[in-house]
Amino acid sequence: MREWQGISEFVAVAEQGSFTAAARQLDLSVAQVSRAVSELERRRAVKLFYRSTRKVSLTEEGHLYLQHCQHLVQGLDEANRAMGNLQARPQGLLRITAPVYFGETRIAPLLNRFLLDYPEVELELHLTNRKEDLIHGRYDLAIRLGNLEDSSLIAQRLGQRTHYIVGAPDYFNRVGKPQHPEDLKQHQLLAGTVENWRLQLAGRRVLVKPGRRLHCNSGLALLNAAEQGLGLAQLPDYYVSEALAQGSLQSVLNDYRQDNDGIWALYPQNRHLSAKVRAVVQHLRSQLHERSKNALDSNSLDSK
Repeated sequence: MREWQGISEFVAVAEQGSFTAAARQLDLSVAQVSRAVSELERRRAVKLFYRSTRKVSLTEEGHLYLQHCQHLVQGLDEANRAMGNLQARPQGLLRITAPVYFGETRIAPLLNRFLLDYPEVELELHLTNRKEDLIHGRYDLAIRLGNLEDSSLIAQRLGQRTHYIVGAPDYFNRVGKPQHPEDLKQHQLLAGTVENWRLQLAGRRVLVKPGRRLHCNSGLALLNAAEQGLGLAQLPDYYVSEALAQGSLQSVLNDYRQDNDGIWALYPQNRHLSAKVRAVVQHLRSQLHERSKNALDSNSLDSK
């Protein structure tokens, strides 16, 4: 098995861009990593890295070797995970990425409960609205909302979200409530991250372009603007459910509401055997379903 020696260290240095970061990832000393890579270069009789005091970069031969070695390391990782899954209890580091607000308000509390149930699991939760590369970022799982792009990732539906068009009672007292999508032309429509609002009319999709008086990429900011009477906002249920229940917002055009879209768990194909990934996906699915059952029913949120 001497041929394997140094492969993991080489791949880690290439992916991390430094011997120090690779040593931290592998839980080894920098000297150990350096020796392993140097020995690999000696055996292969080739220089894999250009080294300087400031940075490490791959040689042409190193780039070619990395393409093959990454598959070897990933295969070894998958084999180790498969063996580890013979153990009944999930354990080890779980790296998850999720959208910021949905992650803060919905996913993080459920994951905290998951950690209580599985004390041998460690969690790194990265909240960002960017769609992170799961492979390059070494994530076990990503939470995504809405329609998914085609990819090689495995997707499991955890639940669904409902979009509401909402406004403040004072706003409706001033300008009235829209009764038909055409009526939206007479209203201030607060713009968020989507280019068009989607509605349903006689079985077909209707696209409505919001105005430009207020355009913001924050759902919380749009929620506040709607509550203050600046106009109408279209937001998912996890933003507006409390405001609708308290009466600070009212929903309109519910008969024309777009179809519910999905809440998804995405993970690389080599993670499907992982006990910790299977357990956390099942936990999130069951808890989000339970939360949906216990939430205010749709009639209490709808104010036509």
